[in-house]
Amino acid sequence: MTGTSAPGAPHTDRPHDLVGIGIGPFNLSLAALAHGLRAGDAAGGLTTAFYDQRPAFHWHAGLLIDGSTLQVPFLADLVTLADPASPWSFLRYLRDRDRLFPFYFAERFHIERAEYDAYCRWVSDRLPGLHFGHQVDAVRWNPERSLFEVDFTQLDPHGGAESLGRAHARHIAVGIGTEPHVPEPLQPLVDAPGVAVIHSADYLEHREHLLTAGHITVIGSGQSGAEVFLDVLRARPAGTERVHWLARTEAFAPMEYSKLGLEHFTPDYTRYFHALPETVRDDLVPRQWQLHKGIDTATIAAIHDELYRRALHTGWPDAVLTPGVRVRTAGRVATTKVELHLEHLQQGSRSRLTTDAVVLATGYRERPLDRILVGLDPYMRRDASGRPRVDEHFRLVLDPAVSGSVYVQNAERHTHGVGAPDLGLAAWRSATILNSLTGKEPYPLPRRTAFTSFGLERREAPGIPGQAPRPALIEERHRAR
Repeated sequence: MTGTSAPGAPHTDRPHDLVGIGIGPFNLSLAALAHGLRAGDAAGGLTTAFYDQRPAFHWHAGLLIDGSTLQVPFLADLVTLADPASPWSFLRYLRDRDRLFPFYFAERFHIERAEYDAYCRWVSDRLPGLHFGHQVDAVRWNPERSLFEVDFTQLDPHGGAESLGRAHARHIAVGIGTEPHVPEPLQPLVDAPGVAVIHSADYLEHREHLLTAGHITVIGSGQSGAEVFLDVLRARPAGTERVHWLARTEAFAPMEYSKLGLEHFTPDYTRYFHALPETVRDDLVPRQWQLHKGIDTATIAAIHDELYRRALHTGWPDAVLTPGVRVRTAGRVATTKVELHLEHLQQGSRSRLTTDAVVLATGYRERPLDRILVGLDPYMRRDASGRPRVDEHFRLVLDPAVSGSVYVQNAERHTHGVGAPDLGLAAWRSATILNSLTGKEPYPLPRRTAFTSFGLERREAPGIPGQAPRPALIEERHRAR
């Protein structure tokens, strides 16, 4: 059964238990685990529908560079860490494709990105209740029916409007993902015709043309920037590489990948982070950049090996790697060239760089929920910075007059920490949402997931005569359960 709705597919007025907005990996995980609850099990069965404006599932298609791998193990698929017996696991995909033994002998713990994308498309093509080519236009709360109303436009294969529809739901799950971030000084150039300035999200689409440029500049110090730089470097003739790699960070730094460091991507840490004061959370997130914005050590090694190999025969390669630099302004010169005005953050020095093409590996930002949930704005509760409040079960905190729940996926870094966009927590978060939604525990979750004790909890200590008892400290983790 295909998950893509055929043109004119009917939508009944019968309310769904859950409507999902967006079908990226996170809502696809939710749909897969929800599908396991649709056959009269302990949760009573769920009726679901998920909508996405794209014609089909694709995951970061512009960055599926040959050889690039996920930064999480293959067990971080859509379902396994919540339900290892699920029919939607990566191993079931391999068996279906008759590739289980080749994978076994390949001994790969980290699979290629292209294979993860193929796996997700395998799930999306078979999972019922997925409606691609449907653009959600508005979400409202209907107090008379105690239901959410979801208005959508069904699109034709070319993206044009074909018909309008409305779905009703008791609960909503918003998984609209992230969007490429373009620094303000470079935004006019991205929008300008005839100038080769693109975001890395579109790299493969423009790769062939980019490689014909006389000089190429890559901006961004994360994994995407490193992979694009390495791919460009390997494609250029030795001695005439003519490529710059610039970054704001103080170094091209490795990602924190120690086993205890990775425990920041566990449910234990997520619960600990959620319980911190808002000001502490806001201070903590930018300081943890190396947990998720660094470069895989294997990629760093491959870059150094490539540069060293080239230096053996032609002298120092014509490649410049400069961290600690920001782009102050940028402009167009000689019709198609780009002039970057640079400032070194430590030296305080400034210079200009003229280049023929720029690839912006400048990351992604969460798509604002307000765009899609403007109809719920009167009911939403916000924090001191105006952001939606999100409870420990990934629900927006709404006015008590709204009896339904709105769950969010990868829109809660300010409340749940660096694990919000991490694929390794997808299945656990989906299971948490489904347990909350059903009011039962169809997916039993682990009580403990880390050897590290994140934080402490107060308890009464033996008192000192004449003084009030002073608090002692125990593990925060136990309070979070």
